[in-house]
Amino acid sequence: MSEPGVVPTVAEVEERRARLEADHGPWRPRTLAIAFDHVVAEHPDRAFVVDETDVYTYARMADWSRRIARGLLARGVHAGDHVAVILPNGPETIAIRFAIARVGAVAVPVNFLLRAEELGYVLGQSRASAVITMEEFRGIDELSALDQLIPGWEQTGGGGSLADLRLVVTVPRRAGGGGGTSRDGVLTLEALERDPDPALDAELTGRTAAADPQGTASIFYTSGTTGQAKGVLSTHDMELRSAYGSAYTRAFEDGRRMFFSLPLHHVFAYIEGLLAALFVGGTVVIQSVFDPKATLDAIERHRVGEALFVPTMSLAVVDAARKGDYDLSALHAVMSAAQSAPARLWHDLRDTLGLEQLVTAYGMTETSAATTFTMPGDSVDNLVGTVGKPKMGGVAGDPELGGLLAEYKTVDTTGADLPAGSEGELVARGPIVGSGYFGKPEETAAATLPGGWLRSGDLGFVRDDGYLVLTGRSKELYKCGGELVMPGEVDDRLTRLDGVAQAWVVGVPDERMGEVGCAWIVPAEGASLDADELIAYCRGELARFKVPAYVLFTTAEQLPLTASGKVQKFKLAQRAVAELGLAAESS
Repeated sequence: MSEPGVVPTVAEVEERRARLEADHGPWRPRTLAIAFDHVVAEHPDRAFVVDETDVYTYARMADWSRRIARGLLARGVHAGDHVAVILPNGPETIAIRFAIARVGAVAVPVNFLLRAEELGYVLGQSRASAVITMEEFRGIDELSALDQLIPGWEQTGGGGSLADLRLVVTVPRRAGGGGGTSRDGVLTLEALERDPDPALDAELTGRTAAADPQGTASIFYTSGTTGQAKGVLSTHDMELRSAYGSAYTRAFEDGRRMFFSLPLHHVFAYIEGLLAALFVGGTVVIQSVFDPKATLDAIERHRVGEALFVPTMSLAVVDAARKGDYDLSALHAVMSAAQSAPARLWHDLRDTLGLEQLVTAYGMTETSAATTFTMPGDSVDNLVGTVGKPKMGGVAGDPELGGLLAEYKTVDTTGADLPAGSEGELVARGPIVGSGYFGKPEETAAATLPGGWLRSGDLGFVRDDGYLVLTGRSKELYKCGGELVMPGEVDDRLTRLDGVAQAWVVGVPDERMGEVGCAWIVPAEGASLDADELIAYCRGELARFKVPAYVLFTTAEQLPLTASGKVQKFKLAQRAVAELGLAAESS
């Protein structure tokens, strides 16, 4: 095993991949519970989960998940039931996910930031029969949302507008949430747990063995960059294949230690972090809320080898590192994905954090997290100009796809194939690409092309060397005077300026042109920017119809983000219309 912080040679990378192949080949489809128990048997005393207050070994986490699973069985959770999990990152969140898999149920991870109406939609649309939720966290009172949705739920366990709901379990306020006790009359997670019991254990063993690796493990609700969320059906085998491919492509060393504060209710942290770690008996260091200084403290204290960020996090961590004194010698890799980042951010990560292994990626909830990666050691040009090439599948890959887990091509607006290398909508297929959306046959049909190709909604092309280049998002395009504008192109031009940390261009209504551009700008620290000067700069760089008509300033903290860290441009467009007073003009 290489020393922490030392960049592996080409030979060491190949040696790591060979070890992964030997340990996990030939590929055998398994459920999450069986795959987890295999790692527990191999490394019972290794640290698996580290949070702000404690360390959980593989054996300890397995025992906890069984205690919860027994409780779910005793409370009538059936195989195939949908169990919603509304929790921030924490060890209990992880124990619960494996417990749900043990009983053959389906996990429905839910963003705990959802308001009552949004939460009601997800719980109802997913047909959740059980909910495990936090009581309060950082000022968010989740129980009051339940009070609004189903008054008297403490006595009934559910029902009302959520007809499928039969069981509600609460997790009392925990570290970081302010302390406190549970509400009288509710079932807490601790009260749900059950000690070993011959009858329950026999049923649990049978349930775990009977679960189908090709059956649904999770229903992940899409981040919603363009509107209402949809529940993506994700199988056990999809999730594990994708996680293995990520460990293989990123060439994990034995026992890799990873840090993330990205939420586990999204596929990024869940698959690229938690599940990928399983394949090398690794450790995940988790935080419930992102804080750049706390991130650097955790990396130093726990000798973290790889950190998972989105670009907004990367920017904040770099700024914090410049202001402090941290021992980051163990950190040798950063995966920064979910949104494009300017070249200077990659240079800052290398220079300020002392890194050489920088990786970006591309994927969707519908594709079990990342389908493409830049390769370890790739140039900054590839990190900026591409989102990598299809990740290697190793023993988990599809022989019919040349050993890949997903492949890409481009199609036109009708869904017809375009010539190789042509720009169009990117579509994907492979063993980690989902079959559709729960309870939404029309949306599933609209997103699927013959041959199992999934429409991404993203525009781009595939280079001759297999690398994908993104040029925009089909639903974010707008027409100015009849000319189609790809906002990503304008974003890229603006972020080339030294004083611009982030740029997000959206289309807003205009009486004469139909639509015009509005650029939301996040200034770099200490920068003083002028809107007219930015527009003048664009006039010198871009065709007239691409030049934004408006420039508005914001902070990184004020950007509307999805759970995976993607900027919700439709919300920026709504905000721009309101701030510019355009709604009244266009009505």
